Amino acid sequence: MQAATWPPEPPADLPPARTVSVPGRGELFLRDTGGDGPVVMLLHGWIVSADVNWWGAYEELRTAGYRVLAIDHRGHGRGMRPLERFRLADCAADAAAALRQLDAAPAIVVGYSMGGAVAQLVGRDHPDVVGGLILSATAQHWKDPQTRRYWRLMGALGLMLSTAPLKTWRWGFRRVGIPENEKTAWLLSELTRGSARDIAEAGREMERFDSRPWLRPLNVPSAVVITTRDEVVSPQKQRELAAALEAQVFEAAIRHNDIPFLRQQYNPALLEALAAIRAAAQPSETVEEGRTAAA
Repeated sequence: MQAATWPPEPPADLPPARTVSVPGRGELFLRDTGGDGPVVMLLHGWIVSADVNWWGAYEELRTAGYRVLAIDHRGHGRGMRPLERFRLADCAADAAAALRQLDAAPAIVVGYSMGGAVAQLVGRDHPDVVGGLILSATAQHWKDPQTRRYWRLMGALGLMLSTAPLKTWRWGFRRVGIPENEKTAWLLSELTRGSARDIAEAGREMERFDSRPWLRPLNVPSAVVITTRDEVVSPQKQRELAAALEAQVFEAAIRHNDIPFLRQQYNPALLEALAAIRAAAQPSETVEEGRTAAA
């Protein structure tokens, strides 16, 4: 008997898609709400796409007056498929290149989970594009023994996804208790877009990532939105990150993968963090405007 199928319709209207061609780098896929408000660049987490991670936040951020850009990292979603191996530093360079190409810098860079590691690298390697930094559900490293055991499964995950991607994701849905129906068909379809090789290598990159030797309070306002019920990145590790950055802390009582589904709990904390970043940046903006007027 053939399994029931449903059209992969998004759960909400998504911002317009655009492909940004960057000489010397390639074509980058982004969502772009447009508008002339402050620019927010959203960086998604491991395995998922920008849409899967952020669809629950797009409209609320746009309504709040922000121009929202959301990039698909290489090997994820509709992101580029380069021939070289996946590197988090390249994802950071992609995001920075997109902001420069669109003349949208400096932006408030928001990173969730793996996107938080990418955002830290944007702040370190491309400070010219960063007007503020918000990190969420992320950490300085994933080198604790429990997580390191998990990373050892990356080879098996890559093999499963390369040989039977749809079956692998359906198995994953069943394992975590997600039903397959008309509401989750889009999510299942989106997950199959990723490159098995790049997703597995991204897991290995996260195992190698460690910002403790170089992360320090940056010369931009910073905030951390802690997912207080997170079972993937412990709230304690998130607080350690906030302390290292001397960042303002905001809290959302959600688990790691709840972000698009419990947006009533998450989005208010994100909006508060964005408002705090803008308020902290305001004095320097006022000084710069005064210098320009004096000149």
